[in-house]
Amino acid sequence: MSRAVILVSGGMDSATAVYEAMARGYEPLALHTSYGQATESKEFKCARRLAEEVGTELQHVETDHLAQLGDSSLTDESVAVEDADLESDEIPTSYVPFRNANLLSMAVACAEANDASAVFIGAHSEDFSGYPDCRPAFFEAFQRVIDRGTKPETEIALEAPFAEWSKTEIAERGLELGVPYEHTWSCYRSTAPACGTCDACAFRLQAFQRAGATDPIDYDQRPDYT
Repeated sequence: MSRAVILVSGGMDSATAVYEAMARGYEPLALHTSYGQATESKEFKCARRLAEEVGTELQHVETDHLAQLGDSSLTDESVAVEDADLESDEIPTSYVPFRNANLLSMAVACAEANDASAVFIGAHSEDFSGYPDCRPAFFEAFQRVIDRGTKPETEIALEAPFAEWSKTEIAERGLELGVPYEHTWSCYRSTAPACGTCDACAFRLQAFQRAGATDPIDYDQRPDYT
């Protein structure tokens, strides 16, 4: 069985990516990165629980360089977390500059060190407008970086299985695969209960609502985003 390194944030998209990788026949190796995000304690707890659920190893990398650089509401206390605007095409304050390039670099290093043949990331189409490092063109370019920057005999495929999917489609696929969403976390503001009004909460609640399912985690508010 081929191994795949999956970037596991603790959220629903990456959890679904773990189960999708397994459905495709990969042995998963979870990689979680603590980079100074405000809700890191909760995210790490969820990532660790997910790894336990699927019986896999969890690699944990701690770094604070993204937090030191700042300019994101996820890592910089001087930048406020905004309420959700699901129709906006503006880059939100939650954007962490070039984060996915940093995380994917760690994941590729982990994959090469552990003889894994793939790296999975759970980014999806509704991330496009707000997060430039979630676009298919970015992943295509990063695949070329992997091909150029690893040993000649190394072959690592960058898999972004949900890159063209909506959040609702991810929720539907995860429910089909039996993803334990009760052990995931998305909120940008809180570690319990989730606020229900930040971008991450809004997109997550909307996905479950449109999928006709109830999100199993607790919320301070549960607005109707359908």
